[in-house]
Amino acid sequence: QVQLVESGGGLVQAGGSLRLSCAASGSILRINTMGWYRQAPGEQRDAVATITSGGSTNYVDSVKGRFTISSDNAKNTVYLQMNSLKPEDTAVYYCNADLSFNLGTRFNYWGQGTQVAVSS
Repeated sequence: QVQLVESGGGLVQAGGSLRLSCAASGSILRINTMGWYRQAPGEQRDAVATITSGGSTNYVDSVKGRFTISSDNAKNTVYLQMNSLKPEDTAVYYCNADLSFNLGTRFNYWGQGTQVAVSS
């Protein structure tokens, strides 16, 4: 049974920092891509940052220079270091993973979401 468990959200003042974590558990053969998405009320869920098994990263323009995605492959964990937070970063942040398994299958999974609130 695959699970993505998120932690690290909270309330922070503008200019502050938070670090999100997402740990994948289960009989995983390979993590192809892990990433972070965010969704504010009434808005669509958008990609924030992704990282591949080879270490290639992508960021949405609005967070470049402020957020850093990283991974610990031994722990099947992805992190999102968020610095210089702005009120517009307020959203529920979701972890996503594209995973491969021993039978040659490949599926996409979502974490439960963690709230990030930035006050001005």
